[in-house]
Amino acid sequence: MPAREHDGFVQVTGFRIYHRIFEPPSYLGTVLALHGGPGAHHEYLLPLVDLTDHGYRVVFMDQLGCGKSDRSPDPSVYTLEHNVEEVEGVREALGLGRIHLVGSSYGGLLALAYAIRHQEHLKTLVTIGGLADVPYTTAEMWRLVRELPAETRAVIEKYDRLKEYHNPAYLKAVEEFYHRHLCRLPVVPPELIRALAETNPDVYERMNGPNEFTITGTIKDINLTPRLPTIQAPTLVTGGRYDEVTPNVARQIRDHIPGARQVVFEESSHVPFWEERAAFMGTLVVFLKAHD
Repeated sequence: MPAREHDGFVQVTGFRIYHRIFEPPSYLGTVLALHGGPGAHHEYLLPLVDLTDHGYRVVFMDQLGCGKSDRSPDPSVYTLEHNVEEVEGVREALGLGRIHLVGSSYGGLLALAYAIRHQEHLKTLVTIGGLADVPYTTAEMWRLVRELPAETRAVIEKYDRLKEYHNPAYLKAVEEFYHRHLCRLPVVPPELIRALAETNPDVYERMNGPNEFTITGTIKDINLTPRLPTIQAPTLVTGGRYDEVTPNVARQIRDHIPGARQVVFEESSHVPFWEERAAFMGTLVVFLKAHD
């Protein structure tokens, strides 16, 4: 039988947080998936529904200010700390028990922050293009910018100096970076296109900045690395060979979490669950079942 899909809202810290659940008739465990951005929504993570074929209930949520969840009249609540409260609030309100927590991109940072605070509720922890040290990640992204063709690099550097982040020439050059390091597929999945197009700029620009490699928002100085050794949950750190959040960033996470394992998908950038879907899901299923 196919998985049953249902959705709804739960109240967390006075806001309605949207969730969407795919539930097979019986399941081994529950995967809670955290999207990136910050400011995007869950839809680009829908390949994770493949896990229902392997006996997992898959739960998605839209963080505050994202997707179908409430917007806040007070933007000061758009923080990593508040997002951690939202994840715990959703887990508790839905009665999910101990979960497999999977975080993509900023969702990986969020998953690590959640694990530091609430790891007693985790069976496993998985990051996909996730990060722990934002300043180091930013430096790695700019290393990738410097490896772009000279003309493209010059345009990015010029308008970055001028802080003209919406100049058409700059945006075109940024697209080249995204093609190499965000999604390398010749046809970008419509779910990913929608998640990018519908990203809430109030959240993205406040927390992150004008684009992926120009991180000037409230997360710019966050570094969870010194606290990673406190994480005892079995951890899988994944990403693509060409990921904007580079394998060096993933290695830093792996090296600081006891027993963590790293897998690099050689034909992928930031979304290996799209770019190498079968290989990614196979790796994830083996890891999850080893800890159920």
